[in-house]
Parts: sequence; C-alpha cells; structure tokens
Amino acid sequence: MYPNQRDYTIMGKQTTERSGRLVLVPCPFQGDITPMLQLGTVLYSKGFSITDFHTIYNSPDPNNYPDFSFVPIPDGLSDQDIRSWDLRGNVMAINENCRESIKRFLQQFSTTEDEKEVCIISDELLFFAEAVADDLKLPSIILRTTNAATSLARSALVKLN
Repeated sequence: MYPNQRDYTIMGKQTTERSGRLVLVPCPFQGDITPMLQLGTVLYSKGFSITDFHTIYNSPDPNNYPDFSFVPIPDGLSDQDIRSWDLRGNVMAINENCRESIKRFLQQFSTTEDEKEVCIISDELLFFAEAVADDLKLPSIILRTTNAATSLARSALVKLN
C-alpha cells in the first residue's frame, strides 16, 4: 500500500481511498503532454487521484490512462491557427482562452465534500493555470519539460533581443 492510500472493505469488495486530487494542465505539444502524463502515472501509483485538463487541440487518448479523469477545455484555436505554426501566438491564445473555463471547473470541483485536497501541476508555458491556482488559493507546481540546453538557448535569445 502506498503512503497516501487507505484500504477499506465495502460490501465484501476491497477498495482504496485516495488522499488527494492532482490536476494536470499540460501544454498541447507532445513533448509536454507525455512527461506530464508520465508524472501523473507515478503520482497515481503513490495514491493520488489524477484529473487531466487538456485543450481540444492534440488531446491525449483517455483509453491509455483508464484511471485518470480527463476534462477537455476549449482552447479557441481554429484549424488555421494550428496550421500557421505560430507556436508563440497559439500558446498565448491558449493562456487567454482557457483561464475562465478551468477556474469555473476548479471552483465547483474544490467545493465538493470529498475533494478538499487539490493541487495543480501545470506546464511552464501555461501560466494561466498558476494564476488560477493563486486566485483560488490552491497549491500549485510548475513542471518544466525542457532540458538544460533549452534553458541556455532561452537566456541567449533574451540577450540577443
């Protein structure tokens, strides 16, 4: 048994009570979705319930993660936006378009009796999730899915600008 789980027998069936819910908010790019869901899998094995908030664009397959809850949030991206390969513009649009949807859901979600412990784990590019966590006074963690070379390249680009 994992540290955040308690086992109970209800009507002759063994069940496991999970001690907290983690809300994953991955950026809709494969290099961001995969590590976030891998982290969710590890945390699920440690006794947490997992909910994945994802954009309509490039949404994960729930069949691959049957123990997770998946909540699609409207991203406001058109097919034209996606084909444009304007990554910066699309990420900025997602940050603007998804904030209210996730905030409304979390307000309803965190007030239910059985969901008192909620923590948001969001991708570094989706800064709206951190702002929502601050607004709702929920704990949050930012996940960076990039490597050290990317961090160095970013700092070099800032200097070039």
